[in-house]
Amino acid sequence: MATYLVTGANRGIGYEFCRQLQARGETVIAVCRTDSEPLQALGVQVETGVDITDDASVASLSDRLGNQSIDVLINNAGILQRVTLEDLDFDSIRQQFEVNALGALRVTHTLLPRLKAGSKVVLITSRMGSIADNTSGGSYGYRMSKVALSMAGKSLAHDLKSRGIAVAVLHPGLVQTRMTNFTSGGISAETSVKGLLARIDQLTLDNSGTFWHSNGEVLPW
Repeated sequence: MATYLVTGANRGIGYEFCRQLQARGETVIAVCRTDSEPLQALGVQVETGVDITDDASVASLSDRLGNQSIDVLINNAGILQRVTLEDLDFDSIRQQFEVNALGALRVTHTLLPRLKAGSKVVLITSRMGSIADNTSGGSYGYRMSKVALSMAGKSLAHDLKSRGIAVAVLHPGLVQTRMTNFTSGGISAETSVKGLLARIDQLTLDNSGTFWHSNGEVLPW
């Protein structure tokens, strides 16, 4: 049994991570700003009221964890706001950077003392953050923030290797969640998380820093 901490755990992919991990007997720490009835019903440890864009809030989370160590840190929390060239909203772009990129780095840095050799750090990024794969443009805040998150993951993979901590940069696929307005062309959260957990289980220091699709495909930066 390992201890997994999941951010953005109250719904969507985050909730599904908690559900599947709890079902296979792992210890789950579910972190969110506002909890939900389905999350509470899982019977996992829920740490609510956590704003990953705020230093004091994340520090408070660490204090609440007492002497708990973390085997796998899953930075899942994120937001998607559509920003086009015709409607360039810089406040929205900044907010997406704060949540999607800086938030994950803040959580990882703050909780780093709770990780040990053999621990894993997971960043849930997006194929929309792939420069080589960008064939349609648009979505400025989301694309730019996810590129930044992926770059943070690559640097973390280098910086944490000597500590024995591996890092995965993962794309969940196009998933039917509230974030995507439950797109009819997407896969279920259950299918996505099943693939993501397979990638996490296969993560080692040898493949640390790889950018994977949940289906196992290695994606271009």
